[in-house]
Amino acid sequence: VVARVMRLITDGVLDREGVDGLAAQVGYSARQVERLVTAELGAGPLALARAQRAHTARLLIETTHVPMAQIAFAAGFSSIRSFNDTVRAVFASTPSELRDLGRQRLLRASVVGHPGDAIEADDRRAGQRIALRLPYRGPLHADSLFGHLAATAVPGVEQWINDGFARSVMLEHGAAVIWVKPAAGHIDVVLTLHDVRDLTAAMQRCRRMLDLDADPDACDAHLGTDPVLAPLIEARPGTRIPGGMDPAEMALRIVLGQHISTAAVGTLTGRIAMRLGTSLPPVFAAVTLGEHSTLDRLFPSAATLAQCDPTDLPGMPAIRLRTLRQLAAVLADGTLDVSAGSDWAKARAGLLGIPGIGPWTVEMIALRCLGDPDAFPSTDLGVRRTAAAIGLPDNGRGLLAHSAQWQPWRGYVTQSLWAASTHAAARMPTTEKASATS
Repeated sequence: VVARVMRLITDGVLDREGVDGLAAQVGYSARQVERLVTAELGAGPLALARAQRAHTARLLIETTHVPMAQIAFAAGFSSIRSFNDTVRAVFASTPSELRDLGRQRLLRASVVGHPGDAIEADDRRAGQRIALRLPYRGPLHADSLFGHLAATAVPGVEQWINDGFARSVMLEHGAAVIWVKPAAGHIDVVLTLHDVRDLTAAMQRCRRMLDLDADPDACDAHLGTDPVLAPLIEARPGTRIPGGMDPAEMALRIVLGQHISTAAVGTLTGRIAMRLGTSLPPVFAAVTLGEHSTLDRLFPSAATLAQCDPTDLPGMPAIRLRTLRQLAAVLADGTLDVSAGSDWAKARAGLLGIPGIGPWTVEMIALRCLGDPDAFPSTDLGVRRTAAAIGLPDNGRGLLAHSAQWQPWRGYVTQSLWAASTHAAARMPTTEKASATS
């Protein structure tokens, strides 16, 4: 419960709905949530949300040129005064002093072309373009992480461009375009937001999509105790699980991808996005990505897919079409929750209750939507092929039995097996290929 509460806090639910709204989403009273969180973490939900706002503010103060007033509201503060008071209380410095310290560090490090330097007056005219860095605990195997995102991109919604991954997404207060690129010790990020109040949620969704809060040392150390698996882990330390920036969208895409190739999934999802998705205002792609951008759509919502004419969903067997529409309906009406604060066991049970959804689909949704680090699609063809190549059991049942020793990190084994394959998802696109597709 506390883990679910923390995921909801990082997604901005407490700032939007208060403690009562937060408690309602996990099915407890506000008093119970306060007691549970305080017992586990030594601080209540309000204090944790305040700490998150302060951390977000410091990141923006030190790595961007965004005006202080804009930072205050972007980080979730209700007033400039509360922003100033919190920064002074938490960091023993004023916002201006933090910005000066940040600039001095950048100068000492001789950072050239830092993304924050790109924020100029012409960008502010267009709205909310914010460039920043997201830190992570290394190591990070960027090839398999960004390669997976690039290989499974939905045309019109996602794109590999400028040596990074870009996509559109609908947030609480409007549309946004994000661009992420791996760098030494951090991820370069450019966010173009319709409303700056979505900044914190956008940052946290980027972190979840790239699994930046993982503890790779603990994970790799545990998995390395299996002598068969150890060489795989040593060769690719810090593999991460690519998540879904929009969990409901990703769940629908996983069902669309049942029993077909990655290339076929891209064609199908791109066609659906073109027919049913919402047009993205041109300013988003133009400001963030430049003239070669092909991003022009938002992926259709679950409600749209549930209510659309079946003829708008071509190229699918009737059984999978029914499964997709049923899943879209329960996601749209809230019967099934696969979001950051969902109950994993309840979500799994709800998914298995939908005809056409079996163990592979459930585990893939648990892996990429729920963020369950122990999710393990043992029957996945790519997983089985690589497993067999390194001497692990090559059938789903035997592999599942062997995987018991990998708990609770089997999801990272999944990603490591994919990363060791010859599939395009195991490596980042080359600059030449990116230019050609652009």
